[in-house]
Amino acid sequence: MSPLLTGFAFGGGISKATYTGTTGSPTIDTSSRAGKTIIKYTGSGSITIGVSGTCELLVVAGGGGGGANGGGGGGGGGYYYNVTYLVAAGTLTVVAGAGGAGLTVGNYSQFDKYISGGGGYGGTGGSAGATGDSGGGAGGSTATGYSGGSALYSGAHGNNGGSTTGGLYTGGGGGGGAGGAAATNSTSNYGGNGGAGISNSITGTAIVYSGGGGGAAQNGTTTGGLGGTGANGGNGDNQSTGTGGSAGATNSGNGGGGKYASGTAYSGGSGYVVIVIG
Repeated sequence: MSPLLTGFAFGGGISKATYTGTTGSPTIDTSSRAGKTIIKYTGSGSITIGVSGTCELLVVAGGGGGGANGGGGGGGGGYYYNVTYLVAAGTLTVVAGAGGAGLTVGNYSQFDKYISGGGGYGGTGGSAGATGDSGGGAGGSTATGYSGGSALYSGAHGNNGGSTTGGLYTGGGGGGGAGGAAATNSTSNYGGNGGAGISNSITGTAIVYSGGGGGAAQNGTTTGGLGGTGANGGNGDNQSTGTGGSAGATNSGNGGGGKYASGTAYSGGSGYVVIVIG
């Protein structure tokens, strides 16, 4: 006699989750994807699941801030995406972490029990990049070369930051990103490019998340490193003007660019949590 199977919806698999309410004032979008409710968090809050089942989920942590004085680019925040994330009924915690200020690691993001870690910050001139979900790029402008920051879970969520080869006017290394293309090391006076991020259309629009910031250029080089994946991470400063760098984009988890001069470096982009019901 065949065993009795229970707890399965025959022919349909696990059902879709439903929700009954939220806190934290997320944006709720019911028009960008037909038949779907897209719930977007840019801060802290909660969601109450009425019926257990699966949802589509994106959890992006805050990007790391860039370094100063020939600084390296910040690393991209941790990236997690699951089309069929299983949730139980009840009230679940949601946190979208802030991006790191200059020389500061990005903040974690969370959904339920899953946590994405923040990106490492870019090193200031003469120091290594910081460890993070993606590591920050090393700081340049010193005779000694330094390594980029390590990724906490290399290949799973992010990648290492770029290094510097050494030399008084060496540019900063690029910050690591969550995508496949790695951050580049600084070469001579040029800042390294940030590592690639990952394009995702969960909101109905393709956006690149968790790219690394570009390293700052040095000594007559006009162009700083580009942020990962088409400058979605912050760009590094140009040496000729000492400007041109940028912060990581809001709600992207992209790393901040490296700053040419001393002072406050560019911030990493804030994190993002998106839940799709339906």
